[in-house]
Amino acid sequence: MSKKLNSAYKSIGEVAEILKLKNSQNGKLNTYILRFWEKQFKQIKPVIFNNRRRYYDKDTVDLLMRIKYLLKDKGMTIKGVKKILNSQKFDLDDRLNLPINNPNKNLKLRLSKISSILKKLKKDY
Repeated sequence: MSKKLNSAYKSIGEVAEILKLKNSQNGKLNTYILRFWEKQFKQIKPVIFNNRRRYYDKDTVDLLMRIKYLLKDKGMTIKGVKKILNSQKFDLDDRLNLPINNPNKNLKLRLSKISSILKKLKKDY
């Protein structure tokens, strides 16, 4: 079985796997979350071929990663994320330093979080 190219469309299951949208109790993928986000965010536009299956391109997967980061990691509301996504002048990558397909940004974000936790612990003791 050959690997798909990064530029290839991804199925809803593959995107749920990439975003680590798994049910913690049974380990199954929570693809319903992606369908819900499609209804909430007009920017998410999967390609639906004649067999009625959803397929996502790289840009849509990147957008979904941003949405997940803002909702799950930053704890924002759907309304707040909509405001950010609808803002024309808001550059998500630069302002939020989001971990979008870039291991260096992931590492920088993690180190920043660890640093702030250590500072908080130091203040408490």
